[in-house]
Amino acid sequence: MADVGRRGRRAYIGSFTAAGGHGITTASVAADNGALTVQSGVRDVPDPAYLVLSPAGDTLYAASETADGTVVAYRVTGAKPELLGSPVPVAGSGPTHLSLFDGHVLTANYGSGSVTAVPVRSDGTLADTPPIVLRHTGSGPHTPRQQAPHAHQVQPDPSGRWAVSVDLGTDSVRVCTLTDGTLEVHREIALRPGSGPRHLAFHPHGRYAYVVNELTPTVTVCHWDADDGTLKPLTEVPVLPGAPAGDAYPSGIVASPDGRFVWTATRGEDVLSTFAVEDEDLRLVGTVPCAGHWPRALTEADGFLYVANERSGDVSWFVLDPDRGLPRHEGSIEVPAASCVVLGPGPAV
Repeated sequence: MADVGRRGRRAYIGSFTAAGGHGITTASVAADNGALTVQSGVRDVPDPAYLVLSPAGDTLYAASETADGTVVAYRVTGAKPELLGSPVPVAGSGPTHLSLFDGHVLTANYGSGSVTAVPVRSDGTLADTPPIVLRHTGSGPHTPRQQAPHAHQVQPDPSGRWAVSVDLGTDSVRVCTLTDGTLEVHREIALRPGSGPRHLAFHPHGRYAYVVNELTPTVTVCHWDADDGTLKPLTEVPVLPGAPAGDAYPSGIVASPDGRFVWTATRGEDVLSTFAVEDEDLRLVGTVPCAGHWPRALTEADGFLYVANERSGDVSWFVLDPDRGLPRHEGSIEVPAASCVVLGPGPAV
């Protein structure tokens, strides 16, 4: 994305159309203060709950979080996203997350407890072929949330050798390979029973991974060894300074590009938590309000933090203190049923 400085940045915001969302909203990003300004939107598929950009920033992929889940591709070099072909089924229900790995789009299918790989053609379009599916097995002690597998996230590790899936239903993280059209589990790592892992963020240096847990408001700090694809839990850190009044429902997690800080969002408390990275541990620096209700996902870019507040229907942005990492609210835009924010280069001019 070498042209970002000349072309500026643009944000793509997913939302739940079933809850009044507009589909995919595009917004310009001000270089000086990170402010968002809504430009346009498209509503081609229902519930595009999660988005990911191609490395070149010219193609956007969306997961349609429906009972019959699909993925779809858009060309984003023009004024607004342009649909590329028809949605492709993932042979799984409720895809909550997607990523790019080894020439494929991967989806984590929460409803069916599976991971799917859909091939990507050389022009960025999706191949309409039978998808590659890896079905998770197992359960956990928390009823009714853990009666079956619930894959919530899948992403490549920093080395690009492994695909890592996080399963809330089985209290585990699976390290996977994709070889000769087959998804296979290389190693499954058990986390604390009942923790309910939701999302994972890698430290930029690639030695650590941080797993935010939904069923208990904590982050599990793990050591990551890319040579043999091993994840080793080290410690578990609360995301709140005190016990929550009820279920806290942590959601998103992101690490700073320089590796000094980690941020999480907690929906039940409507707060963002800042952690300082201290070798093999995290230290809670403080919490701030999310400037909305039910913060579902976080994105960090250029010293700003963007938060999709699902139930208040807005996206808020924060400037990050360079010394302590604490976010300071700068502004918000209205986006009904917002689910995620990704940033990329603006359209060619």
